[in-house]
Parts: sequence; C-alpha cells; structure tokens
Amino acid sequence: MIKSAERVVGSSKLIRLVIDLGALGDRQIIAGIGEVYSPDELVGRRVPVLTNIKPKKIMGLISQGMILAAGCEDDGKPVLLLPEKEVSPGSKVC
Repeated sequence: MIKSAERVVGSSKLIRLVIDLGALGDRQIIAGIGEVYSPDELVGRRVPVLTNIKPKKIMGLISQGMILAAGCEDDGKPVLLLPEKEVSPGSKVC
C-alpha cells in the first residue's frame, strides 16, 4: 500500500512513493506517473510492485523497485494496475 507520495523537485513526471510491502518493509520507489496521477490520489492505493531488481538512482533518489502499469493505447500514458480485491501488503503476485 502506498503510504506517502510527493512530487520530485525538478521533474513533471516523477513521484517519490513510500510503499508498505509487509514483511519486506517499506520501499522507496521513484515512478514516472506524475503527468497522470497526483500524489494525493495515490496515498492508500494498493499497487503491484516489482522488487527483485537492483536499486537505481533517479534524479539523486534511490528507487528500490518498480510499480506495475500498462501503457494506454490512446495516449501512451501509464495506467496503474490495481488488485480487484483487497490484498495484504507484501502479497506475492502469482
């Protein structure tokens, strides 16, 4: 579940997310979804997260994973993938 979200200074696309991943703890993820989503509407959402990738520095911030989104065919902007039912933080994607 997204615990906090804020825009990355100097970028119109990047948002810094802190996501609760249950037993894995909290992770900071830098996501390029800021042209579509505002930080306020992201807090509290449950999103699938890819965690088995190396951390990457983006605009001076460490991103410790990747949220999953699809590219909309009309405009190419990201659309978050959201679980149909409530799931616990840290649930595995299967």
